[in-house]
Amino acid sequence: MKDRMALVLGASGSVGQALVDELVRSRAFARIVVVVRRPPQPGWDAPVVPCLVHDMRPDLLARAVEQAALDWAGEVTGFSVLGVGAGTARMSIDEHRAVDVELNAAFARGLRASGKVRHLAFMSAIGADATARATGSGAAGMPRYARVKGEAEAAVTQEGPPVVSIFRPAMILGSRHTPALLAAVLPVFAPLTPARLRSIRTTEIAQAMVAAALRPPAQSAVYSYPEMMGLISGG
Repeated sequence: MKDRMALVLGASGSVGQALVDELVRSRAFARIVVVVRRPPQPGWDAPVVPCLVHDMRPDLLARAVEQAALDWAGEVTGFSVLGVGAGTARMSIDEHRAVDVELNAAFARGLRASGKVRHLAFMSAIGADATARATGSGAAGMPRYARVKGEAEAAVTQEGPPVVSIFRPAMILGSRHTPALLAAVLPVFAPLTPARLRSIRTTEIAQAMVAAALRPPAQSAVYSYPEMMGLISGG
């Protein structure tokens, strides 16, 4: 623990909050740096510290991330759970890309430029496909949404550290964007749902990402529901 730091993008979202809580709970990280526009809300104490990037432009973000990694003497692992969330249906594809692709790519570049980060745990979404249709609705589950998520995966893999673990959850339980009624009904149908499409809790995504960070893989890989459960169980 004494020489390990986590560098987190997207900490203010539902999964991000669960991730920071899990990083703290693990006691495996001496410092947890959250890259944010504004100081975090009360509730996170040491070892959580903010890295403030008030103007979240890709070049400024990459520079701040690189410097944060260089400022730490020991091992650094990157985590990104940044994504627009439910607002994608109201966005143009370029607006969606500006967050999910460009900011995640900048974060990955900053990690790589530091020369200190070997592993990035990155949350995408089930069905991500960089070749999907770029027209139509940008709502979650639609081809255009899958296109942007696939482009984000490609960007962080090409521009980031040597090893990128990509996590592809389906419906996320515990997210503020998941309707309460749907969250209540989905677990009932879990036995009838193909494993990779099963709903997953924010806390389970967080546990899987931290487990991957503590047992770093030798190469990049994609994790859907079954693989995430395997990480949590230590399989």
